Amino acid sequence: MMENTTMQTALVTGVSSGIGKAVAERLLEMGFKVYGLSRNVTQTTLEHQHFTPLPCDLRDSGAIEQAVAALDKSTLTLLVNAAGFGRFEPHEELSTETITAMIRINLEAPILLSNLLLRALKANQGNIINITSINGLRGKFGQSNYSAAQAGKIGLMRSNARALSRYGVTSNCIAPLASTRMTDRGRGASGEESASAAGTARDPRNVAPLLVWLASDEGGVANGRIFGVSG
Repeated sequence: MMENTTMQTALVTGVSSGIGKAVAERLLEMGFKVYGLSRNVTQTTLEHQHFTPLPCDLRDSGAIEQAVAALDKSTLTLLVNAAGFGRFEPHEELSTETITAMIRINLEAPILLSNLLLRALKANQGNIINITSINGLRGKFGQSNYSAAQAGKIGLMRSNARALSRYGVTSNCIAPLASTRMTDRGRGASGEESASAAGTARDPRNVAPLLVWLASDEGGVANGRIFGVSG
């Protein structure tokens, strides 16, 4: 990472809610400048003088490239791929449309962002952190496309860890237990984040301390790892 005297910059996807929003809030508290990518980013309640929202549909590679072009990458030290898409359907009912959206948001976007920001991350000895899922490790009935995409994200992390460590860039995954709009929909809930998750083991804010540590100089000892977190 860069010297602590310089304000560092992070790019976080999925900041409109859930883990992405919680992580962005914590990074801002830690003195980062944060760019937030999300299709619904203008609806987020996250307000801070060092937060820059960038509306972006992560299914659209051209929109991603345009958003990245708008960044000041001179102090970029952190990429957090926190955006997630889950439309859970039984295997025999899974549509091509759902498969495509799942892969584009959960896997293609992290690959593209890693590649587009590679030069800046190498120059600043930065970090790439992918938010994945335990279902990417063990699979789950009714979530074949989601499990496959999350497993792919782990493969991306391992490839980056091998290729970029020589430049001082680390790459890790976090597989959290958290209650978000996506996971709640998967459990048949209304799709709104439950206020009851606050202060519990499933509070998305529980992910932020581990992520901040991984982005620190001390956290640089970890590379190519998958961390579970809850509580």
